[in-house]
Amino acid sequence: MAPNVFTRRQFMKTTGASVTVGAGATLLAASAQAAGSNERLRIGVIGPGRRGFGTHVKTLAGLRKLGRNIDMVGVCDVYTVHRDQAVHFIKSETGVAPETFADYRDMLARDDIDAVCIATPDHWHAKMTIDALAAGKHVYCEKPMTHTVEETREVMSAWKESGRVMQVGVQSTSLPVWDMAREMINDGKLGKVVQFQTECARNGKFGMSRHNVITKEMTPKTIDFKKFLGVDEGLAPDMPFDRATYGQWRCYWPFGYGMYSDLYVHRVTGMMKATGLRLPGRVVGGGGIFLEYDGRQVADVASIIADFHEGVQGLVSSTMVSEELKLEHLIRGHHGLFRIDKSCSANTGKGFFDFVPERPQVTLNNQLKPETFEAETELDINSMHFDNWLNAIAAGKPAMVNNDPELGAAAVTMVNLAVRSYREGKVFHISKEGTISDGDSSWADRWEKMSREEAKPNHVAGWRAGDTGSVMYPPDYQKLAGPWIDGKPPEA
Repeated sequence: MAPNVFTRRQFMKTTGASVTVGAGATLLAASAQAAGSNERLRIGVIGPGRRGFGTHVKTLAGLRKLGRNIDMVGVCDVYTVHRDQAVHFIKSETGVAPETFADYRDMLARDDIDAVCIATPDHWHAKMTIDALAAGKHVYCEKPMTHTVEETREVMSAWKESGRVMQVGVQSTSLPVWDMAREMINDGKLGKVVQFQTECARNGKFGMSRHNVITKEMTPKTIDFKKFLGVDEGLAPDMPFDRATYGQWRCYWPFGYGMYSDLYVHRVTGMMKATGLRLPGRVVGGGGIFLEYDGRQVADVASIIADFHEGVQGLVSSTMVSEELKLEHLIRGHHGLFRIDKSCSANTGKGFFDFVPERPQVTLNNQLKPETFEAETELDINSMHFDNWLNAIAAGKPAMVNNDPELGAAAVTMVNLAVRSYREGKVFHISKEGTISDGDSSWADRWEKMSREEAKPNHVAGWRAGDTGSVMYPPDYQKLAGPWIDGKPPEA
């Protein structure tokens, strides 16, 4: 029998949940006006290359056509071909000719630019974000939010001090399914949550990131390579010009982390949003370069195990050399699981997840049935994510964004420490305050102590279901267990 299917609207009626879905196309202009902002928002784009052009520039141009009061007035890129392409497109699509900048700091110095989109290689994200916030600009920054864990703290501090709106570019977080799942988890739908698992397996004849085309037009005359590297800023060491280094930078550690930062951040962020988890408590990463011996540095097979203080484990495992059968995207609890459909990461604006209950002999509830929960937005998720950012700016409410820096920092912490674990051979512990240390026995000791003391389980933040799905029912014969003292059994 087919499972029950619930749409977002039905879910809202039956649960009273508060799920934020961005405005539809016909409401775009009205939403900005309702927030008290009729002035045009002037946006600068930093790094309008492959992602920056295909997603940032084109999406913003599309939203403008739908009624958004926005103009793209500045373009900055170290590669003249990318700069010229973006300028030509923006002018032809919007009628506004953006000014060009070779250095992003010159763009930030302009009072006639209100916000910036950052789509540069990962190693520039933190510095550009911090500089933009200090200059009073709102920021949309591609994922990962930063290149290192240490940088996440600097960005978080700059964001909080600035009062500006910042969105991290994991666009799937603007799908309502994550908030729907979150509400149900809080209400005990799954019982005690114990694990999430996810993947992002891919395969290709060129190898990961080698599908990014390099061309003869890429030369030291068209690319300011030293500025790309960030030598003066201490972001990367100086090195000879190489088209692959520039065009396929995700293959090399100074600039990105391969699948960890390019793909895993997407998956981890969604799972954290659904569960309410943020900083992990223990992280280990493994893998290696098992096939793609083409001069790359990053792994082509990798796994992460992250354990959280809330008593939840996160598992991410993928290969870049095999993809026909993939792991399911699951959130597991004692009373059931959510299976997140893989389309929730596609650019469709549609998503659903299934509830699969455990057997009634475990749940002691024969009313639990398989269900499907669906949600659809009126825009594709790229447009939804930018629209959400623009709505937050218009309202003057940084907390309105669907992927704020706190969530961005948590995802970076998990994947970055996994990379360090793989490369350094260490297990990392993270305190609830964010202090990082090398591994020891304290993590296992903590859970064993709770078991000895027969403690109650820890729960995700926001849990409001009491003991639902968190109680074990030992059999009568378990009364026979326990140490014999002075020759007498424990049941005596």
